[in-house]
Parts: sequence; structure tokens; C-alpha cells
Amino acid sequence: MRFRTLAILTLAAGLLPALLPAQPPPPQKKERDLKYEGGAAEVKPPAPPAAVTIPRSYALVVGIATYKNLQAKDQLQFSERDAESMYSILISPEGGNFHAENVHKLVGARATLSNLRHELEEWLPSAAHADDRVLVYFAGHGFISNGRAYLAPYDLDPGNIAGTGYPMETLGSVMGARIKAKWKVLLTDACHSGAITPEADRAAVSRALLDLGSSMFSLTASRDRERSFESADWGGGHGIFTYYVVKGLEGAADESRDGIVTADELAEYVRRNVREATNAQQNPTSERGSFDPNMLLAYLPNGASPGAPPPPKDGTLIFETNMDGVEVSVDGTSVGVVNKGTPLRLPGLRPGAHTVQGVHMGYEPDGPREEMVYPGQEVTVTLKILIARRRPRAAVEQFDKGLDLYNKGTPENYHKAVESFQAALQADPNYSQAALYLGRVYRDLFQDQDAEKWMRRAIQIDPDYLEARATLGGMLLDKGALDESIRQLNAVVQRDPKHALAWYLLAQALRMKELYPDSIEAARKAIALTPSNAEANFWLAESLRLSGKYGDASDAYQQYLKLSDFDSKLAGKMNYYVLGFLVGFGRKKRAAQRDVWQDLRSLAYFGLCDSQRLLNNFDTAIGYCQKALTYDPSDPYAHFALALSYTSKAQASGAVEPLVPARKHFSDTISLNPDMAESDRAKKYIAKIDALLQSAN
Repeated sequence: MRFRTLAILTLAAGLLPALLPAQPPPPQKKERDLKYEGGAAEVKPPAPPAAVTIPRSYALVVGIATYKNLQAKDQLQFSERDAESMYSILISPEGGNFHAENVHKLVGARATLSNLRHELEEWLPSAAHADDRVLVYFAGHGFISNGRAYLAPYDLDPGNIAGTGYPMETLGSVMGARIKAKWKVLLTDACHSGAITPEADRAAVSRALLDLGSSMFSLTASRDRERSFESADWGGGHGIFTYYVVKGLEGAADESRDGIVTADELAEYVRRNVREATNAQQNPTSERGSFDPNMLLAYLPNGASPGAPPPPKDGTLIFETNMDGVEVSVDGTSVGVVNKGTPLRLPGLRPGAHTVQGVHMGYEPDGPREEMVYPGQEVTVTLKILIARRRPRAAVEQFDKGLDLYNKGTPENYHKAVESFQAALQADPNYSQAALYLGRVYRDLFQDQDAEKWMRRAIQIDPDYLEARATLGGMLLDKGALDESIRQLNAVVQRDPKHALAWYLLAQALRMKELYPDSIEAARKAIALTPSNAEANFWLAESLRLSGKYGDASDAYQQYLKLSDFDSKLAGKMNYYVLGFLVGFGRKKRAAQRDVWQDLRSLAYFGLCDSQRLLNNFDTAIGYCQKALTYDPSDPYAHFALALSYTSKAQASGAVEPLVPARKHFSDTISLNPDMAESDRAKKYIAKIDALLQSAN
């Protein structure tokens, strides 16, 4: 089924006016400073409000844990992880807002003296300009040799400090004089080794770092005569200083709740938390008054509080039950006990499908079943414990074992889960839940025939098992069996008119069948039940557009883009799409290593382009098609729609200039897919355009 369908395709003969009719406490510490004495040998982040200006930004991130020429006892553990964390928060749309191409990394063996000099003394001075923002981060060893302070690159030679270390005074000179920028930031997590560096020299390292702050925001890991620590107890392994710097930039330092982390806010947050975490043994230091305290270090629009706090991106499940002492598990992990009349609230869950179950000794459990978590919404889950346990113990044990393996989500565990679910069904052939989950395992192994067999077996055992019908309907939709999918999903919504996922899947299936009015109705019911279901808005938009309701379609596409506006590369988000809403469209994309979120955004911008073109808003249409192509530059339909938009603009304006890019995109359509019907039309347009351009010349 082709998704990128143009609402109207036209071709006219004649001259230019007739070309085309008008129409998104320091435990287990490792310290980081050495001393050697000796001779030398734009889902697009939300646009910032007018009052917030994020300057063009450049950063250098350096992290060295294992040094080429140092002894094993002098190596560090977490400096490279620190650098990767800093890189991630700097390029995050909810963080530093640096463009990834403007953040260079020197991690591990790449952080040589030569590379450090090149980045600091050549790249940054040449790239940054007076109105820009520049940040330099260093995590590794710092040391004193012959009275001078140095940062240690990867290839430091202990016998030739002056020749192989990077002088801090040079860093200060480069940052202060050679790099031209409005805002300059230096973050250093260079720690001290008490076994090697005397107290006086340790203090000299800190003073040297602080002296660099005379013309910039310089935040160092510790003050004079203090050590700085790294530990596995902070985020799985980080320098304690860097851990709190990253947390601060993620939004924890935004005490004013205005969506901005300033230099002053970060300095205060890091100082306070590192001091508390180390029992005052480490005190990060900055020179107050030496920098603009309102310097913008991170922009976090979702952290702003303009009256009421914004909804969280994660969702919440609220469990209620009919009996005291019901143990609740989510995705195979016990999360607490819920009593009758006292709901259990579980916030912070990633959006998407979660396996839930309620268990009470002596009774059949309620579940396991899948419950959807929606971004920023609370969903109440009712657990009913009603029937005394009657299943054979062996069947229950095998089912629980299979469920645990299934929730681990790897092919190896899926195959083991098949064995456990089959064993459960051997012990109890009427175990409908075991049949459903056996079908789900086969589905996730892409063995559709076996998957359908066992899902149907679950329904045969229990015809009112709506979760099994919805799961089967989604799988049939995924494989293109639209009529049977619609039949199963209709059965679900007839029995349970509030089954939001079934309404969403039905909207998608009806759109595929070109039953647009029915699809619109189903999508609107899904949205009414779950307003944060982004993809329901997408299918609503599709059916509206293909029904000729271009203005309403544009509004629905914009709502989809708004609800799905996040970076799909963030951990856990793809599960939301692959296992949650995008049944029927996205599941098999996983095998093709296709970014579903990216593809859907391309489709949404394509739909906006087509709608706006047909509303005669040609410049707007061009912008949307260009946006679609940034997500998928090899999409021939988007090229064709963009070419039509340029052609329409040429017709409306009477100018020949838009025909030049129109010809290019018609040509791209043909080269990308010469066999599609639009390519035949593109050839005719090109011939007409060539004649018009030749005439104009």
C-alpha cells in the first residue's frame, strides 16, 4: 500500500499559465591529577520564544581514561564516559542546543597532543565569531611540572612533560584572545592524585584553572588543595563533578523554571550537590563576577513553567483493585502492592506498551496483559482478582518463565520463551493467555503464520479475550490482510467502545481501504480516548486530506508533529513506536533498520505540502516539501509534490524562475523511480518546462 498519495495530480498543455491549474561521599574514589618532575626529553526542537536567542555554538569535548604511557595505577575509569555524556547533553535539543556537526570529540586515543592543539588553536579560532558561544570540556589528568600547570593528552610522556603536555596558560591565551565569541565556557574535571602530587602542587593546578576564568565562565571540579573524585556510584560510573554538570544541563539547575540554565544557576547547582555528595571534601569553584551570570548554557522549553508546569514526556499508570494485598508487576518486575480503595500510582513510565499483572495468593492472576502508556497522561488500570486458582501449577510456572523471557526482548530469549509457552499449553491446553503470548513471540520473530495460528487459538479458547482480538487485528493489518483485520477490530470496539488502541488500528486499516469517512470517525474516537496518541492524528490527517478537506488535514498533521516532537534516538522511544502505536506500519521496519519516527515525519510534512499546495499557499507548500526531504531525501513522491508546488508558484506569479527547481525535482522523481506513474507525468512536465525556459531565454 502506497502512503504518499497526492490528493490531485494534474497535467495541462499550453504555455506557462496552463502548466498546472491553480491549486515539524566519595566512595571508591579515583583521582585525576598527576605531577611529574624531571627534565624535558530542528519530530525539529520547538522554536525558542522571541525573548530567547541561542547563539551559534561550537564545542570541543575531551575525555581520556586510559593513557598511553602511564602506569596501571595512574589510569582513570570514567573520564571517557564523562566526555560522551557531555557530548550527548550538548547536542540535545533539551540541553545545550549545539548542532552535532559543531561539537568535536577527542575521546581516548584520539585525544593526542597534536589533535588537541589542532582543535583548540586552529579549528575553534577559525570557526567561531564574535556573537557565537564556545565551550571546551576536559576530563582527564592535570598536573604540575617545573612550576607550570598542564592538561594531560592521551600521549603524554612522563619524561617530557613540557613537550607532551598542553600548558594551561596556552589554553587561557587561546580561549581569552584567539577564540572570538560572545560567551566562552570552560569546564574542567581534571582531578588530583594525592599519591603523586604534593598538596602545594595540587593547589597550583586548581589556581591555574581558575586563573583562566578572567574572561569566561570557568567551572572547575574542585578548589585549592582538594581532590576530585570519580565513582561507580554516580550514574553507573562518572566523575562526580561531571555527573552533576550533566544533570544541571538536563534541567535540574533551572531553579527559576524559565526553561533556561544560566551560568550562575549551573555553578550554584553543581557546587551545592557535589559538596553534599562528598561530605564537603570536594567543592567546585568558579570566579563569580568574571562572566555574564545570565549566559545561556542550556535551553529546555519543556522545563519552563509559564503558569502551569508542562506535561511530562513519560506517562503514569494508576492501579486499582477489588482486593487487598494484590502484588503488581510491570514488564516482569514487581512494583508494589495495591489495596482496595488505595490506588498505586506509578509515574515515569516510557510511552508504549507495558505488560502488567496483578497477583494474589490462592487466586488466578489478572493478566498478564498489555496496557498502553501515553505521553504526559495518567491511565487507570483496574485489576480484578475473582477466581480461585485452578490452573495446574506446572502450567503457571512455565507461563511465568516464558513471560520473563519474552519481556527481555531478544531473539535468543524469544526462542526460549516459545518452549516455555508451549510447555504451559501442554500442561493446560485451555490456557488462553499462554496461546496469546506464544502468538506474540512468533509475531516478534516474524513467523506470521505461527503467530496467527496461536492468536486465533487464544480467541477460540476465550471468544471475549479482547486483547487477543486487538493483537490479531494489528498483526493482520501489518501483513496487509485488511478485511480480516477490520473484522477483528470491529469485534473489539463493539464489545468495548473505549478500547482506544483498537480504534486507532481501525482508523489505519480503514485509511488503507480508502474508506476515508469511516477512518476519520475511528481516528477521532481514538483521539477522544487518548489525546496524546500522535499517530491517530496522523491517520486522521491522511483521510481528511484524501477527502479534500485540506485545511482540517493541515491542522491534524500539525497536531501529529507537535505530539511526536522528540528525538527518536533517545533511549526507549523507538519501543513506543514499534511495540505501541505503529502496529501495521512500523513493526517490520525494525527488521529493515528504518527509523519509523523519521519516516512518519517525512510523510506528515509531505501531507502538509500537498494540502497547502491545493489551498494555493505555494510558498508554504514548498517549505513543507523541503522539510519532508530533509527526513527522506530519496522519496520520489516528495520530489514530485515539491516540483508541482514550484510549478504552481510559477503559474500564479507568471515568473519563469520557479520552473528551474521544478525541473530539477521532476528529474529527481524520474531518477529515483522511473516506473511510477508520476515519473511519466514528470517527463511531460519537463518537456513543457524546457520549451518555456528556451522561449524565455
